[in-house]
Amino acid sequence: MNEQSLLTAEGLSFPFSKAPAPGALIEVAPRVHWLRMPLPYALNHINLWALDDGDSWTIVDSGLFTRETQDLWERVFAGPLSEKPVGRVICTHFHPDHMGMAGWLTEKFGIQLWATELEFECARSTFAQNEEMMTPILTEHYRRAGLDNAVAQAVATRGNAYSRRVYPLPERIVSVDATTLIAAAGTQWRLIIGEGHSPQLAGLYSEELGVFISGDQVLPGISPNVSVRPTEPLSNPLEKFLATLPRFSAVPECTLVLPSHKLPFYGVQARVSQLIAHHHERLDITREACKSGASVKDVLKAMFPRDFDAHQLHFALGETLAHLNYLVENGEIEKNTDGDVDTYTTKDASA
Repeated sequence: MNEQSLLTAEGLSFPFSKAPAPGALIEVAPRVHWLRMPLPYALNHINLWALDDGDSWTIVDSGLFTRETQDLWERVFAGPLSEKPVGRVICTHFHPDHMGMAGWLTEKFGIQLWATELEFECARSTFAQNEEMMTPILTEHYRRAGLDNAVAQAVATRGNAYSRRVYPLPERIVSVDATTLIAAAGTQWRLIIGEGHSPQLAGLYSEELGVFISGDQVLPGISPNVSVRPTEPLSNPLEKFLATLPRFSAVPECTLVLPSHKLPFYGVQARVSQLIAHHHERLDITREACKSGASVKDVLKAMFPRDFDAHQLHFALGETLAHLNYLVENGEIEKNTDGDVDTYTTKDASA
C-alpha cells in the first residue's frame, strides 16, 4: 500500500482503514495475520495475531472467555486456519481479554502457553481470589476513596470478574523474558518488556519484518489503563509505565505497530511522546485538584468529568490512584489517612 493511501491522524498513519470481519483474517505483513474478537465493553474488540510458522500457527493473545469468542475461534479453525494446527499460544499479558481463552486453546491443541513469569503468576493469583475474602477488602478500599456505601458495595460485589472471563489456566508455561528470541513467521522476534499497565507485558518486535506487536502498552487514540490494584494500594504503576515507555519508542519510526485495540499504525515514537504528554497533563490536573485537599473521588471527577458504570468506575478509580501515588512517592502531595476517607493535599498549597 503506497503512502498516498494511508489514513493519517495526530502524527500517526494507518495503512488499514477497516478491521477484519468476524472469523476472517487480514495479512498485515508477510506471514503475519490479523483477526478480531468481540468484547462486551465500551471498548468492544481486541486484536489478535496469527503467525504462520509453516507447519503450524503461533497465536498471539486469545480473547475473552465467552461462548461468542469460542464459537468464533471454532469458525476460524474450520476456515482460514484449517490447513494446519496451532503450535503455541503467546500472551502479551495476563488481562482477561488477552489470556481469557489461552487455557482453552492449550487444552484443545495440546500445546503450551508462552508468557512472562510475572504475568502468569498474576493471572493465577487473580484467578484464585476468594470472593468472600476480597469483597470486604474491596468495599473498604472504595469507601476510603470517598465513594458512598451503596456505590462502594456495587463496585466491590462485582465478585471475581477475572475468573468468570478466563478459562482455567494451564498448570505450567514456557517462561519468556527480554533475553528470549522467538522464531515465528519465518523470522526472529525479540521481546520488549513494558510495565505499569500490567507487571511484565511482552511486546514482540521483528526487525526484519519491521513489525511490532505492542499489546496494550502503546495504543493509538486511547491511553492504556494504568491502575493501582486494590490488593496493592501503595504501588506506583505510573512511574513504571512512564519509565518503560521509551523502550517501545526505541524501535524505528517506520515500524508497523500492531496494537491490541484500534487499527495498526505507523508512528510509534510520536505515539509514545503523546502518551507521556497525556499522563503529565493528568498529573497537572491531579496537582490542581489537591490544592485545597481532595479525596480520590474528588480527583477522579476532575480527571474524568463523566459518569461510569461499575466496570468503568473500577478502572477510573485505579487510574486516579496511580496519579496520586506517583505524586505522593515523588514528594509533591501528602496523603492523610485519618478519618474514614483518605485525603490528598498539595504540599505547596499555601504558596
